[in-house]
Amino acid sequence: MIIADAGFFYALADADDAWHARAMRALPTQSEGWITTWPALTEATHLLARWLGTDAAQALLLEVADGSIAVWQWHEPQTERMAHLMARYDSLPMDLADASLVLLAEHLGHGRILTTDERDFGAYRFKNRLPFENLLAG
Repeated sequence: MIIADAGFFYALADADDAWHARAMRALPTQSEGWITTWPALTEATHLLARWLGTDAAQALLLEVADGSIAVWQWHEPQTERMAHLMARYDSLPMDLADASLVLLAEHLGHGRILTTDERDFGAYRFKNRLPFENLLAG
Protein backbone atom coordinates (compact mmCIF):
# COMPACT_ATOMS: atom_id res chain seq x y z
CA MET A 1 0.00 0.00 0.00
CA ILE A 2 1.09 3.57 -0.70
CA ILE A 3 0.76 6.27 1.95
CA ALA A 4 -1.39 9.22 0.83
CA ASP A 5 -1.18 12.68 2.38
CA ALA A 6 -3.89 15.37 2.48
CA GLY A 7 -2.17 17.56 -0.13
CA PHE A 8 -2.23 14.70 -2.63
CA PHE A 9 -5.99 14.26 -2.24
CA TYR A 10 -6.49 18.00 -2.65
CA ALA A 11 -4.25 18.16 -5.74
CA LEU A 12 -6.24 15.35 -7.35
CA ALA A 13 -9.47 17.28 -6.96
CA ASP A 14 -8.31 20.80 -7.87
CA ALA A 15 -7.42 21.16 -11.54
CA ASP A 16 -5.86 24.56 -10.77
CA ASP A 17 -3.48 23.18 -8.14
CA ALA A 18 0.21 23.27 -9.09
CA TRP A 19 0.48 19.54 -8.23
CA HIS A 20 -2.65 18.45 -10.11
CA ALA A 21 -0.87 17.03 -13.17
CA ARG A 22 1.55 15.03 -11.01
CA ALA A 23 -1.32 13.78 -8.85
CA MET A 24 -3.23 12.68 -11.95
CA ARG A 25 -0.16 10.81 -13.23
CA ALA A 26 -0.11 8.94 -9.93
CA LEU A 27 -3.67 7.62 -10.31
CA PRO A 28 -2.49 4.20 -11.55
CA THR A 29 -0.79 3.66 -8.18
CA GLN A 30 -4.24 3.21 -6.67
CA SER A 31 -4.06 -0.38 -7.92
CA GLU A 32 -1.41 -0.94 -5.20
CA GLY A 33 -3.81 0.53 -2.65
CA TRP A 34 -3.75 3.93 -0.99
CA ILE A 35 -3.71 4.22 2.76
CA THR A 36 -3.96 7.29 4.98
CA THR A 37 -4.85 8.17 8.56
CA TRP A 38 -7.84 9.91 10.11
CA PRO A 39 -5.87 13.10 10.89
CA ALA A 40 -4.65 13.33 7.26
CA LEU A 41 -8.16 12.62 6.01
CA THR A 42 -9.56 15.31 8.31
CA GLU A 43 -7.06 17.80 6.89
CA ALA A 44 -7.92 16.79 3.33
CA THR A 45 -11.69 17.11 3.80
CA HIS A 46 -11.21 20.48 5.47
CA LEU A 47 -9.16 21.79 2.53
CA LEU A 48 -11.55 20.33 -0.03
CA ALA A 49 -14.65 21.75 1.65
CA ARG A 50 -13.08 25.16 2.16
CA TRP A 51 -11.68 25.67 -1.33
CA LEU A 52 -13.73 23.39 -3.61
CA GLY A 53 -16.96 22.81 -1.71
CA THR A 54 -18.52 20.11 0.38
CA ASP A 55 -19.23 17.90 -2.64
CA ALA A 56 -15.48 17.37 -3.09
CA ALA A 57 -15.05 16.49 0.59
CA GLN A 58 -17.99 14.11 0.45
CA ALA A 59 -16.57 12.43 -2.66
CA LEU A 60 -13.33 11.69 -0.82
CA LEU A 61 -15.24 10.22 2.12
CA LEU A 62 -17.25 8.04 -0.26
CA GLU A 63 -13.98 6.61 -1.59
CA VAL A 64 -13.08 5.68 1.96
CA ALA A 65 -16.54 4.20 2.50
CA ASP A 66 -16.33 2.03 -0.61
CA GLY A 67 -12.85 0.78 0.28
CA SER A 68 -10.95 2.60 -2.47
CA ILE A 69 -8.86 4.33 0.20
CA ALA A 70 -7.87 2.55 3.40
CA VAL A 71 -7.62 4.41 6.69
CA TRP A 72 -5.16 3.12 9.29
CA GLN A 73 -5.73 3.63 13.00
CA TRP A 74 -2.81 3.38 15.39
CA HIS A 75 -3.06 1.71 18.77
CA GLU A 76 -3.53 4.16 21.63
CA PRO A 77 -0.11 3.52 23.24
CA GLN A 78 1.53 4.65 19.96
CA THR A 79 0.17 8.16 20.51
CA GLU A 80 3.17 8.84 22.73
CA ARG A 81 5.44 8.11 19.74
CA MET A 82 3.63 10.81 17.75
CA ALA A 83 4.18 13.32 20.55
CA HIS A 84 7.90 12.49 20.47
CA LEU A 85 7.96 12.92 16.67
CA MET A 86 6.25 16.30 16.94
CA ALA A 87 8.85 17.38 19.51
CA ARG A 88 11.70 16.13 17.31
CA TYR A 89 10.46 18.10 14.31
CA ASP A 90 9.25 21.13 16.26
CA SER A 91 11.27 23.49 14.06
CA LEU A 92 9.20 22.63 10.95
CA PRO A 93 6.73 22.23 12.87
CA MET A 94 5.19 18.75 12.50
CA ASP A 95 1.42 18.54 12.90
CA LEU A 96 -0.70 15.58 14.00
CA ALA A 97 -1.51 14.54 10.43
CA ASP A 98 2.16 14.33 9.48
CA ALA A 99 3.08 12.55 12.71
CA SER A 100 0.39 9.97 12.04
CA LEU A 101 1.78 9.36 8.53
CA VAL A 102 5.30 8.88 9.90
CA LEU A 103 3.86 6.37 12.36
CA LEU A 104 2.06 4.67 9.48
CA ALA A 105 5.34 4.39 7.56
CA GLU A 106 6.90 2.76 10.60
CA HIS A 107 3.98 0.33 10.74
CA LEU A 108 4.21 -0.51 7.02
CA GLY A 109 8.01 -0.67 7.01
CA HIS A 110 8.33 1.70 4.04
CA GLY A 111 8.07 5.39 3.26
CA ARG A 112 6.50 5.36 -0.21
CA ILE A 113 4.22 8.39 -0.07
CA LEU A 114 2.08 10.59 -2.29
CA THR A 115 2.49 14.11 -0.93
CA THR A 116 2.79 17.70 -2.09
CA ASP A 117 4.75 18.52 1.07
CA GLU A 118 8.28 18.06 -0.26
CA ARG A 119 9.95 20.11 2.44
CA ASP A 120 8.57 18.28 5.45
CA PHE A 121 8.56 14.76 4.06
CA GLY A 122 12.05 15.41 2.73
CA ALA A 123 13.14 16.11 6.31
CA TYR A 124 11.11 13.49 8.18
CA ARG A 125 12.58 10.08 8.87
CA PHE A 126 10.64 7.01 9.84
CA LYS A 127 12.19 4.55 12.25
CA ASN A 128 14.44 7.54 13.12
CA ARG A 129 16.68 7.16 10.08
CA LEU A 130 14.87 6.03 6.93
CA PRO A 131 13.86 8.68 4.35
CA PHE A 132 10.51 8.92 2.63
CA GLU A 133 10.20 8.29 -1.09
CA ASN A 134 7.81 10.90 -2.48
CA LEU A 135 6.21 9.35 -5.56
CA LEU A 136 5.02 12.81 -6.70
CA ALA A 137 8.45 14.42 -6.57
CA GLY A 138 9.76 15.70 -9.90
